Formats: sequence, C-alpha cells, structure tokens
Amino acid sequence: MTEGPDIARVAALVADPARGAMLLALMDGRALTATELSGLAGITKQTASSHLAKLVDGEVLMVEAQGRHRYFRLAGTPVAALLEALMVFSADRAPPVRTGPKEPALRKARVCYDHLAGEMGVALYDRAVEAGWLSADLGVTDKGWSKFSTIGVTPEDLPRSNRPHCRACLDWSQRRHHLAGVVGKATLDRLFALSWARRLPSSRVVAFTPEGERRFREWIG
Repeated sequence: MTEGPDIARVAALVADPARGAMLLALMDGRALTATELSGLAGITKQTASSHLAKLVDGEVLMVEAQGRHRYFRLAGTPVAALLEALMVFSADRAPPVRTGPKEPALRKARVCYDHLAGEMGVALYDRAVEAGWLSADLGVTDKGWSKFSTIGVTPEDLPRSNRPHCRACLDWSQRRHHLAGVVGKATLDRLFALSWARRLPSSRVVAFTPEGERRFREWIG
C-alpha cells in the first residue's frame, strides 16, 4: 500500500456526532471550555473531555490554559476549511432541500472561522475577481491594494503569516466562493472596526447595520 496522508485517522476523529457538534461550534473562531462545548453537544462534561482529548491529540484542536480554565479552539485554518468542505459535501448528499443554514441571517452574512461568509462574503469575492482586485492566482493586484486600503487593509499592516494572502473558500450556503486568507480576515476585522457590522453574541451571524451595508455595497461597487 502506498504511504500517504492518514485521512482515515482524521475522518474518524471528526465523524463522531458529538465531536462534530463541538467542532462546528468552534467554526466562528472562538475558544470555548469543555463545559461550554459539552452543553452545545448535549453530552456530559466527562464525555466531552474524553472527546476533546482525542481531538487535541489528533491535532484537530489546540488547547490553552488560562487560570483554572482550559480553552479549546480549532487548530488552524486547514481544519476550518476541512469542516466547511464537509458541510458542503454533507448538504449535497442530503435530500434535495435548500442548502446551508435555514436562518436568513446566517445565510446573509456569517463568520467562517475568521473571515466573512454568506451572501455578503460571496459578493465581495465576486467583485474582487470581476474588478481585477485579485490576479488569476489570487494574489492582490495594485488595483486591489488601492481598493482594500480605502477601508484600512494595507500590506504593511498585515501580520506576518505562512497563510496565503488570499484563498477561495467554497461557501456552504451559496455554493460559490468567498474570500479567505490573511486579507479575508483583515477585511472582516475592518468591517467590525468601522462599525459597519458586528458579530452577534454566541453566534456566527455577522449583522450589518443599514448604513454599514450601504457603505459596504458602495465600497465593493
């Protein structure tokens, strides 16, 4: 047998329903305790702790101790991308119903780990490609930097990272791409900083104000 990535091990880690529920709860980029995750998954804290230990050991989750508490978060953007892809795949295997989340607010705009997803995220990506903000290999063009800089996203201010500046992430509800990567994260951060939108507490929903949505749509043209 040819050696390669151990996809069976990773698949087994995310296949359990309780572990899957906890992983999806972390898709908004937050770090949560075992107690919080057990409640979201509908299992006991003891059972959750056992599942979380396996996920940390399998490098799907990372854990950080702060005082008496231990906080769990996704181990990085590759894990988030895997989960988003699985949501797309799982919905496609389901009976022919409307894909993605049922809540209109989640379909319109939500956090996908650390970047904007939903209708608004897809609109941003489509415009960036159409208007030449991105090159064919998803590099940011001079025109793109000129446009992103108008909301405060500049190459000088981006953190040093091994992540690509831009990456196309297949949107769960829209079945089209939205903008991920360092620029995608920085853009969402600026939308919050400009008060065009805010994250609803304990939710993946990104809620735009009427004025914020108007300015966002003017910005993307």
